[in-house]
Amino acid sequence: MTAIGIEAIQAKGWWATHRWLLLRRLSQLSVMALFMAGPWLGLWLVKGNLNHSRTLDVLPMTDPLVLIQSLAAGHAVERNALLGLAVVLLFYLIIGGRAYCSWVCPVNVVTDAAAWLRRRIGIRGSAHISRSARYWILGMTLALAAITGSIAWEMINPVSMLHRGLIFGMGAGWMVILAVLLFDLFVMSRGWCGHLCPVGACFSLIGRWSLLRVSAERRDSCNNCMDCFAVCPEPQVLRSPLKGAAKGAGPVVMSPNCTNCGRCIDICSKDVFTLSSRFNNPVSMAGVSATAPK
Repeated sequence: MTAIGIEAIQAKGWWATHRWLLLRRLSQLSVMALFMAGPWLGLWLVKGNLNHSRTLDVLPMTDPLVLIQSLAAGHAVERNALLGLAVVLLFYLIIGGRAYCSWVCPVNVVTDAAAWLRRRIGIRGSAHISRSARYWILGMTLALAAITGSIAWEMINPVSMLHRGLIFGMGAGWMVILAVLLFDLFVMSRGWCGHLCPVGACFSLIGRWSLLRVSAERRDSCNNCMDCFAVCPEPQVLRSPLKGAAKGAGPVVMSPNCTNCGRCIDICSKDVFTLSSRFNNPVSMAGVSATAPK
């Protein structure tokens, strides 16, 4: 059995097989560096945290889930927070809602490490939790805010805890992050991000209408190596665009759960995948012919 990515490295070289992964890590580190530069170096390019921030004292950005929780808790919302929400919504409506999960969120590094370790160690089998569970947890965080009158979820949210901890010190927060790592490693593959995280659920709702999409543009060249399914954090989103031509499905990944991480682009030795637009999604004529009345 050929190791995952070997064909791509042989066909394209190491850089082209890891390009999007390395760019994502650079993006995640850069975001953290901008936030850390203020308290650590006194260089306040960005003030605040992932929940709410101001860049260069001009551009506000507000996490949608935090603002919705504030509203559910009955808090008054300032105009800057609403403006920051508009900025974030516009940005992710263009590049893809769950791009936040793969390009910004620091917990993604932890869960990617767990997935890599599972493959290296050869851990097989996984608990099963419906992917819709994250939407139920999203609803419960809003109910909790309404009941307590506070954004209580943020006290235990691994994303907020890791971000704050890297800047100001983790303390007991390391236990939560370690629990996420161990859960993904030993209990359920991609369990936290793919099935439980309400932050990802919130951004996936935004991603339903996002412009930038992954497309299996050259799916006819697919050699069924399955490497893309092995590395994709949401492999179910690839099935229809890649294998659904006979049913008339277009090549663009339209699922809001896609994180636009680019790993399928990296790992494919046949360059099947590329970044495209939601509007560049022609219906397969083979599928149309197969389903047309005779």
